[in-house]
Amino acid sequence: MDFILPREYFIFGFMKEKTVYIGMSADLVHPGHLNIIHTGRQLGRVIIGLLTDQAIASYKRVPYLNFEQRKIVVESISGVSEVVAQHTLDYTANLEQFRPDYVVHGDDWKEGVQQATRQKVIETLQQWGGELVEVPYTGGISSTIIQKAMKETGTTPEWRLKRLKRILSVKPFIRVMEAHSGLSALIVENTQAKDVKGNSTEFDAIWMSSLTDSMTRGKPDIEAVDMTSRLQTLHDVLEVTTKPVIFDGDTGGKTEHFVYTVRSLERLGVSAIIIEDKTGLKRNSLLDQQDSQEQDSIPAFCEKIQAGKRSCVTPDFMIIARIESLVLGKSTDDALERALAYMDAGVDGIMIHSKSREGEDICTVARAIRQKNSSIPLVAVPTAYHQLTATALKEAGFNIIIYANHLLRSAYPAMMETAQSILQHDRSMEAESSLISVKELIQLIPANYDPH
Repeated sequence: MDFILPREYFIFGFMKEKTVYIGMSADLVHPGHLNIIHTGRQLGRVIIGLLTDQAIASYKRVPYLNFEQRKIVVESISGVSEVVAQHTLDYTANLEQFRPDYVVHGDDWKEGVQQATRQKVIETLQQWGGELVEVPYTGGISSTIIQKAMKETGTTPEWRLKRLKRILSVKPFIRVMEAHSGLSALIVENTQAKDVKGNSTEFDAIWMSSLTDSMTRGKPDIEAVDMTSRLQTLHDVLEVTTKPVIFDGDTGGKTEHFVYTVRSLERLGVSAIIIEDKTGLKRNSLLDQQDSQEQDSIPAFCEKIQAGKRSCVTPDFMIIARIESLVLGKSTDDALERALAYMDAGVDGIMIHSKSREGEDICTVARAIRQKNSSIPLVAVPTAYHQLTATALKEAGFNIIIYANHLLRSAYPAMMETAQSILQHDRSMEAESSLISVKELIQLIPANYDPH
């Protein structure tokens, strides 16, 4: 008996080519991706569902290349017929639009964050008899391996400088962790975890705190450490990391000096500086007594912001104003007035500082700012109000959450415990259980154990 194809497979006398849908990020294209595309082309006409920047950032890091750049790369790959945007990790909308005969994907999504996505693809394809084809994982190479190699190679000041604005354009909010040395910066650079949804999370940027920089030198947080010394710590951090850096600029100093600080940081590849609107001898904002502190006048601080912006060489360097009204016992209305004035002066972001344990005051100001301006980055530092989650702060309108001193604060008790244990037991054996081994310590720095 002759096999007769259904009528829908013929168009103007020709057999209709089957369609194949392949979803991918394609930020770092490698042979594994090409193998999947080649498999798809053998089955039919290949449509690539290219994940948008926002879709990728929803479950892992922000891609190195933006959507348009990645689209140009994928369109040039042999066997690709069409590239369309996939706006979510969920394939459903695009599958229902294109109704492909096949979806082709690597078999590495049977477990982990994309397991639920895989199951939904199978259920959606069943509506019209489509089929999921899974290609065996290509051993010996992966995006993770490539990313690790890139981190070890390092980055350029220009690329790092642009990175913070790039991340903010894609992610609804970002997490920033302080670093006070090259070693602590490596922790910020490499730490990853799974959130409650199973998505991979990491810190998006590094905070160079004046408090921790002073404390590691055994000096008070009163701007006693000069800029030259602080730049040395900055160099140590920049040398071993690739993430963007936000620099704690205290008051910024005199306006005439501030412009040179901006130029120096921008030249080194720092993405942003945060300066507080106080004058006189600095006292840490979280101390109880702030009687000796004075807040700068709005016109004077606006002049400092504008002078700093004029000195910027690129549009990528950000100057963020830190409002001290709530710390100094002033009203939320005063904080809002200052925020609006600083935005009019051209500032790139607003940080609202508070030592309130509840944190409701900063949320009140953030919501009021959002009624006036929906896009300017808002910064929170949840040191005093540590019970508030990043999600809660995001809902109040914040984009940037800085954990400003936590690595140093965690290191000090651990070092004290070790020192006391050695004195108490007349040896170090009892302390060993809470220490990293010498071998593990050495292996934190790749060059220590891999001369190549």
